[in-house]
Amino acid sequence: DVQLQASGGGSVQTGGSLRLSCAAYGFPFDSYAVGWFRQAPGQEREGISCISSSEGTSYYAESVKGRFTISSDSAKKMVYLQMNNLQPEDTAVYYCGACFVQASGDSYVVYVDNRIDFGDWGQGTLVTVSS
Repeated sequence: DVQLQASGGGSVQTGGSLRLSCAAYGFPFDSYAVGWFRQAPGQEREGISCISSSEGTSYYAESVKGRFTISSDSAKKMVYLQMNNLQPEDTAVYYCGACFVQASGDSYVVYVDNRIDFGDWGQGTLVTVSS
């Protein structure tokens, strides 16, 4: 079974950094992309980054482009998100899950890939950025 567990969140000041981790046990990195999503209270879940290990490509939403960096280690079944220059609007619960993207200008829209069942979203990991 595919299980995805995000961790590494915390509370930082504006301009600070955090590194999130996702343990992606059983994830089929050879055929599916994995990425990061976030959700703030009262808002839709937003896809922010997606990486295809098999193709060696990574993608970012406009909201995080230039500030966040996604990486993966398929051998270790791990995905990471380095978040720099954090802003208050980055405050949300962050999740990892299967993804795909659609080009939009000079960035991408990241969507949940529902072709595979990776279970539920779990509790995610909370990131709080204070001004």
